[in-house]
Amino acid sequence: MEWLTFAEQDQSQEVLDALRDSLAALHRKLEKIELEALLSGKEDKHFAIMAIHPGVGGTDAQDWVEMLLRMYTRWAENSGYQVEYLDYLPGDEAGVKSVTVQINGDYAYGLLKGERGIHRLIRISPFDASGRRHTSFASVDVFPQVSDDIDIEIKEEDLRIDVFKSSGPGGQHVNKTSSAIRITHQPSGIVVQCQSERSQRRNKEAALKILKAKLYDQEMKKIEDARQESYAAKESIAWGSQIRTYTLHSYRLVKDHRSHTETSNVEGVLDGDLDELIRNYLLHSHG
Repeated sequence: MEWLTFAEQDQSQEVLDALRDSLAALHRKLEKIELEALLSGKEDKHFAIMAIHPGVGGTDAQDWVEMLLRMYTRWAENSGYQVEYLDYLPGDEAGVKSVTVQINGDYAYGLLKGERGIHRLIRISPFDASGRRHTSFASVDVFPQVSDDIDIEIKEEDLRIDVFKSSGPGGQHVNKTSSAIRITHQPSGIVVQCQSERSQRRNKEAALKILKAKLYDQEMKKIEDARQESYAAKESIAWGSQIRTYTLHSYRLVKDHRSHTETSNVEGVLDGDLDELIRNYLLHSHG
């Protein structure tokens, strides 16, 4: 490195600053090379479809889903990805009952596949007048968005299609017409739905996209049964099965139970600063 040679001969602040910048650029380049090596799986380059559902914890769990949705949305935006809503069902009192989004961008699935599992939140509940500490759970599922060149056969006669009134974001007009779509794939028992669009046709297209991704993921599980974090193999969305714990009381800590990564920067993580957790999981899973 030429700047290292210069620094040996001239230790002025200008040369030292240039050396520091050069080393930082080299470090970023090495991290990029390392990450590309970790993301060499067949599906890693695909866009990601992410579904989040509440578990044990009532209204707190639904609020936790909304917090996770915000966390992944902020991470995606900071990473240069686009977030497209496929399905959204608001909670009765607060939060979200269920949400499915597509995160568009190269390697979105490879980076987010390690987020699949149970996420636990420990905090003083904002919904408890007594100010008690509550534990809430939510499940995160991640599928690769299947490209058009992958042939997944979906027969029309295998589908049961139900139409109902939308209740997702988009204004009160969505409740006036039956535009939401629920599709049951009868051979597999997979049920998907979409209600984020005003058009029944577009909701059906989005629901079929989710179904295709789930069927593809199901087929990959049959071939790669070492994939131990699959949704079908999850335990109940409750105590003891979590992959990560976010503690806001009585101390502040985020702990990944697989890579053993810990950080006290809980606010940063919940604001989308997930890169270290993602990278350490990928390193751990390749170890």
